[in-house]
Amino acid sequence: MTLAMDRDDRPATPVRFSAGTAAPRTPVPVGACDCHVHLYDSRFPADPAARLRPPDAQVSDLRALQRRIGTTRAVLVTPSTYGTDNRCMLQGLAALGDGARGVAVIGGGESDAELQRLHAAGVRGVRLNLSLGVAGTVESLLPLAQRIAPLGWHLQLLMAPGLLAEQADVLRRLPVPLVFDHFGRIAPALAGRHPAHALLLELLQAGRAWIKLSGGYIVSERHAVDDPALDALAATYLRAAPGRVLWGSDWPHATATAGLQPLADDAQQLDCLARWARQTGDGLALHRVLVDNPAALYGFAPAAAVP
Repeated sequence: MTLAMDRDDRPATPVRFSAGTAAPRTPVPVGACDCHVHLYDSRFPADPAARLRPPDAQVSDLRALQRRIGTTRAVLVTPSTYGTDNRCMLQGLAALGDGARGVAVIGGGESDAELQRLHAAGVRGVRLNLSLGVAGTVESLLPLAQRIAPLGWHLQLLMAPGLLAEQADVLRRLPVPLVFDHFGRIAPALAGRHPAHALLLELLQAGRAWIKLSGGYIVSERHAVDDPALDALAATYLRAAPGRVLWGSDWPHATATAGLQPLADDAQQLDCLARWARQTGDGLALHRVLVDNPAALYGFAPAAAVP
């Protein structure tokens, strides 16, 4: 397994919207994928109802982040800022080529031709953001899933734990794989106590869902990347379904630029992931989360083919 250079062997690299300058202390596997990033470009107007309106964060900035932390693949997610306008995300996919995949936001009324165009561009899923999103409602769950099922796409969800638990029966019946970002919005204190956490573990173990260990600072009571309380929460997912866990930086951290928490150090986020992986006792856990699982979900080429 080929590894990128260690933190001590790489020059300090400043990256926009990322705290710190050092590389991760942990060597990162070749083909490592950051499964949750956003791009912003003021040439594309924000949705009038959008609550988060970050400054521009473009492909050149993302590439600088990749050079710093050692990832070579990325999943671009259309942010809530743009509603159902996927142009900024699609522009990023065109620039990044086969090293990127996309998660779009749609209304559900798009033509077959439009969905095929998105698929050809690299889109492999649709996000329904019921926390900060401006498009879609909980009633959209089944119609969206039915709309994208023929394409083999997944449905990515961000929703409060209470709502998640309420929709348990619906989620069990949806005809597409599910992806839950930001730890499933489960705060560490809710692990093992809230029915939403039990539902997530059930769906993961049944092979119906995937979980992104992204945005830990969002669910942390301290709003901190290195909150020790996140360790036990991450362990529940890694032990329940190691082949269903993904990682994402959530760069460029729109909630941080909005003042909701400190800006994250993305190298530190990767080091936290490495610690969680080591604690499983599985020497392949980190490679699985960063390389194998993203390749399976998003259809990336085998890592051996990555230059």
